[in-house]
Amino acid sequence: MFEEIKKTAAWIGEQTSGFRPEVGIILGTGLGEFGDKIEADYVLDYKAIPGFPVSTVEGHKGRMILGRLEGRRVVAMQGRFHFYEGYTMQQVTFPVRVMQQLGIGYLFVSNASGGINTSFRVGDLMVITDHINLMPNPLIGPNMAELGPRFPDMHNCYDKDLIARATAIAEEENIKLQYGVYVGGTGPTFETQAEYRYFKAIGGDAAGMSTVPEVIVARHMSIPVFGVSVITNCGLSDEVGDHEDVQRQGKKAGVRMEQLFRRMIQQL
Repeated sequence: MFEEIKKTAAWIGEQTSGFRPEVGIILGTGLGEFGDKIEADYVLDYKAIPGFPVSTVEGHKGRMILGRLEGRRVVAMQGRFHFYEGYTMQQVTFPVRVMQQLGIGYLFVSNASGGINTSFRVGDLMVITDHINLMPNPLIGPNMAELGPRFPDMHNCYDKDLIARATAIAEEENIKLQYGVYVGGTGPTFETQAEYRYFKAIGGDAAGMSTVPEVIVARHMSIPVFGVSVITNCGLSDEVGDHEDVQRQGKKAGVRMEQLFRRMIQQL
């Protein structure tokens, strides 16, 4: 696997004249339009990248953008991969490994999620302070010692300094932020109300089907992570959610998330 990661990173380097990104960004459901605001030097379709899976989810454009945002060199994924698509956890997290080989020093992740905390409202931005993993761990199997330890510590896996910086920026820009614990499940079904009550009982504030595997792998490689969930529905209500509504709500909140990410990346 490590050899495949290096080969893919080398191929991307060849296609992009050795472009070395400082920051990696993963854009979730309904948030892909942010990627269009990046001053793109190179755009690579996933299907063209050796070793990459192909995104099958509506609302995920399925391409990697390498360029500049607020004067910083970034690599952004417009669309991610999910366990529920039938990919292995190693495939799901492969792009994060590749981005590390390309040179990133920070990872910004975003997703659309269902709110569990009853104080949350549709359209809120929740800064992820911690997570609960209900998926298979992507580090199961032989350890890639070249990238990280066998038993990586997950304390403070969402960087406290980045969270503090986000809080200060949000106050300056008058952006309302929520804070909470993200529960990562396999999907693809939306959660039952009983499952939402269970998630609340174990300490969750929002739930979704992504992000956690990517964060685990990033922390295995000692990359600081900042994460935001867009609350696209309230799971404990009687309202029935669908994927189209998740995309709509994600696009609405994406403007504020873009503003936050831009300022944070500018200040790195």
